[in-house]
Amino acid sequence: MGLGKTHLIQAVGNYAEQSRSAETVLYVSSERFTTEFVQAIQNNRINEFSMFYRQIDLLIVDDVQFFSGKEKTQEEFFHIFNALHQAGKQIVLSSDRPPREIDGVEERLLSRFSWGLSADVQPPELETRIAILRRKAEDEGIELPDQIIEFMAHNIKSNIRDLEGALIRLMAHASLHERDLDLSLAKDVLKDLVSESRSALTVEEIQRIVCEHLSIEEDSLRGKTRKRDVVRARQIAMFFCKQLTGHSLKTIGLHFGGRDHSTVIHSNERVEEQMEVDPQFEKTVEDLRRKIDLRSR
Repeated sequence: MGLGKTHLIQAVGNYAEQSRSAETVLYVSSERFTTEFVQAIQNNRINEFSMFYRQIDLLIVDDVQFFSGKEKTQEEFFHIFNALHQAGKQIVLSSDRPPREIDGVEERLLSRFSWGLSADVQPPELETRIAILRRKAEDEGIELPDQIIEFMAHNIKSNIRDLEGALIRLMAHASLHERDLDLSLAKDVLKDLVSESRSALTVEEIQRIVCEHLSIEEDSLRGKTRKRDVVRARQIAMFFCKQLTGHSLKTIGLHFGGRDHSTVIHSNERVEEQMEVDPQFEKTVEDLRRKIDLRSR
């Protein structure tokens, strides 16, 4: 996905080794685990394979979604997981989707994937994308105009890998055709990655659409009132701002009367929770999403 989850879990392992919070730390991809397991079967060394993994203090397994459809591998990992957990060892897993959305994995294993703390790694926000581009350009020893940085950061929002790939493509094209790095070149080279017809969606536009749909005064979203209908509208507007604008939580909060980032986080969680239990509320949110999508096309 290019969101940095592999770097993140490797950093966990490095910290554990440096702080000596775990004597033995092992990072392994799900594909490598599967390959080693198949080799153990072929060489009649299953017990040795199993014992090796059961002696790890911190086991880090990347991309567990690739266990999908591999029944024997899942069964072996299930027993290793149980043994480590019962021994008080630590396990860190990563996946490109939530456990319940992984197809082809046994229910008993999915339930264990849901134990403990889950962290959702989101695409980088606008400020982070700008910082990444500046750092990458600095590492490459090139001067990248702010216009290009802002253009790329506003239009390429999916993940870090796409962002860095776009910059590499731009630099290669400029070098190959001996052209200066300017906004015109960036728009031309990256036109298949960005949609010029989609203008940047602003917090104010989301607030306007939400208030219009729910018959709420826009000023009330920025005010201190705790009336139920206003609170609901404010939470929905914050939810869409977080999902669709790429602004930081702090920036979003400032647009809602100077509220802090924790209020934005709470609003996002509240909307997601309410959508799960209230079909009418879910319909309202989806209707608003369609209106916002029509505006941003």
